[in-house]
Amino acid sequence: MSDAYTKLMERVRDLGRFRSIEFLLEWDQETYMPANGMTTRAEAAALVSGLAHERLVADETRDLLAKAEDTADRGDFVIDTNLRETRRTFDRAAKLPTDLVKEIAHTSALAKTAWAKARAQSDFPEFAPLLEKLIQLKKRVAEHIGYDTEPLDVLIDESDPGEKAAEIETLFARLREAIVPLLRKVMESPHQPDGSILTRRFPLDQQKQLSRQVAEALHFDFESGRSDVSVHPFTTTIGDSGDVRITTRYSENNIAEALFGTIHEVGHGLYEQGLPREHRLTPSAEYISLGMHESQSRLWENQIGHSRPFWDYYWDPVRRLFPEALSDVSQDEFYAAINRVTPSLNRVSADELTYNLHIILRFEIERALFTDKLSVNDLPDVWNEKMKQLLGVTPPNDREGCLQDIHWSMGIFGYFQSYALGNLYAAQLLEQVRKDLPDLDARIAANDHRPLLDWLRKHIHRHGRRYRANELIERITGKPVTIEPFMEYVTAKFSQIYRL
Repeated sequence: MSDAYTKLMERVRDLGRFRSIEFLLEWDQETYMPANGMTTRAEAAALVSGLAHERLVADETRDLLAKAEDTADRGDFVIDTNLRETRRTFDRAAKLPTDLVKEIAHTSALAKTAWAKARAQSDFPEFAPLLEKLIQLKKRVAEHIGYDTEPLDVLIDESDPGEKAAEIETLFARLREAIVPLLRKVMESPHQPDGSILTRRFPLDQQKQLSRQVAEALHFDFESGRSDVSVHPFTTTIGDSGDVRITTRYSENNIAEALFGTIHEVGHGLYEQGLPREHRLTPSAEYISLGMHESQSRLWENQIGHSRPFWDYYWDPVRRLFPEALSDVSQDEFYAAINRVTPSLNRVSADELTYNLHIILRFEIERALFTDKLSVNDLPDVWNEKMKQLLGVTPPNDREGCLQDIHWSMGIFGYFQSYALGNLYAAQLLEQVRKDLPDLDARIAANDHRPLLDWLRKHIHRHGRRYRANELIERITGKPVTIEPFMEYVTAKFSQIYRL
């Protein structure tokens, strides 16, 4: 192993340590930080982000990278992955002025607080100026890095390397065309589940007990992670797989929100905890893409957590935890309720069939914002109109409309497509899992989730960034990413529930 490569990787690990500080500051801000600490926190976030950027684009990094590329032993996938991804990160970052990086960090720290206040008061104008500033800053990022077709491509490439807005649009158009007819049949069925079952009183202490029990059963390692409460559930990793933090939120009159939110974040956490720690703080121990990350959370949340085998095991324990709420409910009624399809206002709590329509809406709005076809001030009205067109519902206020997601306040654009890509990846991966593990349902019904987790560890987690997402999906399943496995999955599931 060359001396230049060794020195380069130590520098890369230092950059990872800077990121861990950034993530810790963000986690604290979303969980425990007092509101009056925001000014200093924004300054600290900007300082750390600026220092990390300066170290990344320094001449020493450039020189070490060039020497390592010339002298390192190629052919080893760890070395090849680390050099390829470090080159990609360096080339992008070197095009960005440090002042711009610091300004984005500072603005997004302030914007998160402004968003939380605006959301609580359902007051979009409170947030609009900072949103406009973040969009302009991110447009500057796109201009500095450069693009062939549209600025959003640059931001999409941060979340899902190699993806382009136009290609995603084509995939999403096919997905929408397939979902809408099935959704119409489901909504016209006379066999509609009783969703009110889930909105009875479910004491919070028992909900927290259930969430912890399920997280442990799915093998989330609490020696290498923790769970907390936040306004918007998320997962973050402070350094490496030894410190993975998930959050959720609880509502006494909604058992599904916390339970399935926890399973979703556990899915993210399992991916992070499964990355190879021996390569920690280097690209070989980082996730492939946000779309792949979402595939892990959506697979566990929906295709496992919402499955009949899962509830063959958990129905009795849950009924014992909530005897007053569920004493008159059968397992079939509960299973139908948690899988009830209803066009709704909220993305996080959306059912499997309509969820992707929420993503398509956000993707289309982002494209319009970054091509100047939509102004920030017009965003609430356009949001509401698209909700009516796609889902047949109109938000009564901004809180339940364009202010429901935290992502834009964090300066994260070109991200939302990852959720829908994750749904498609998850269905295609689970189709292969069922071929490799024919007794999967029996294992799930016995609360034995280890075989599935081991499969994911072997085929996805251990690779770090060795492959691009599309490449890995094709290597595992033998075919490129397609909507068919997802549509076959939801068609079979909802045809049974709604007796289509």
